[in-house]
Amino acid sequence: MSKELPQSKQSEEVDLGQLFKLIGNAFDRLFKFIGSIFKSIFSVIIYALKVVINNYKLIIITMVLAGIIGYGLEKVRKPVYTSNMLVKPYFDSKYQLVTNIRYYNALIADKDYKQLENLFKINEADAASLLEFEISPGPETENDRILQYDRFIKAVDSARAQTISYRDFLENRSVYSGSIFEISVQSLKKDIFRSLEEGLNSTFTNTYSVKKMQKRDSLISLDKARIKQSLKQVDSLKRVYIAIMKSESETNNSPVTLKEGGAMVQERVKTKEFELLAKELDLRNELNRLESQQVEEDVYFDTISSFQDVGSAYSSLFNKYSLIFPIISFLLLMLGYLAFRVIVFVKKYE
Repeated sequence: MSKELPQSKQSEEVDLGQLFKLIGNAFDRLFKFIGSIFKSIFSVIIYALKVVINNYKLIIITMVLAGIIGYGLEKVRKPVYTSNMLVKPYFDSKYQLVTNIRYYNALIADKDYKQLENLFKINEADAASLLEFEISPGPETENDRILQYDRFIKAVDSARAQTISYRDFLENRSVYSGSIFEISVQSLKKDIFRSLEEGLNSTFTNTYSVKKMQKRDSLISLDKARIKQSLKQVDSLKRVYIAIMKSESETNNSPVTLKEGGAMVQERVKTKEFELLAKELDLRNELNRLESQQVEEDVYFDTISSFQDVGSAYSSLFNKYSLIFPIISFLLLMLGYLAFRVIVFVKKYE
């Protein structure tokens, strides 16, 4: 028995030693693999820099020539002007607005200037000067976005709301999410933008929006009729309680001579009259709110900011040919060199 214990202990020590050895070998292979990745990346960077350094004269000459050509094109290119317009649609007319903006861009791409003339009531030269329409959510503060998120969370069920964070909400918003929209127009003419407003204003009206406005007005009319009927009932009850109080005051010259029961009746009458007055105020406030809503939203959109009389010069990184052409030429040189090396490798491969 005593001889078996040392042998068992020695066997366990051997097994543990082999286990630690296997773990050590695994870590060695992992570190070597990671090191090989960094070494490969370093080799690629050094090889690319070596190619650039060996051919720097050709690269510099090519990029300078490309920059000169790009600068020349910038000078001979016609200037582009832009102007912005802020609108606030109602009755879900924003969907029709976005659809029509895309339609205008399709007409410009097809050079259908005749249709653009009819839509915007402009001449052919002005229609041909249009380059692009853009629509995007209007300016909004962080508080506006938080309020939108709060309304969205209340609109979905509680189980689903717990899985949607504020960041997820912002990342998945579309152009339809906002209530204010910015319409941008690019044109070769700088004084055309005011003449486009009439045509753009007509894009907000469609059958769906008209029906929604009519439905809203019908519901408001029903609510107003209900409130007015309630006000009539409140007024009738007020007259009844006033008559009771008048009768009580004529019967009793002073509150002191009233019996206990009479005093309680008079107190209850005064309490009911106060409740009716509070109810009447609530009904009138609700009626004023409905009337204000109907007055404020009696159109399909509001123009918050109109187009400027004269557009501003449009500037974009993609229009900076003096910067883009050198970058493109450098990339083409790199691609050409890689293609050449691949061809040489394929020819020499056996």
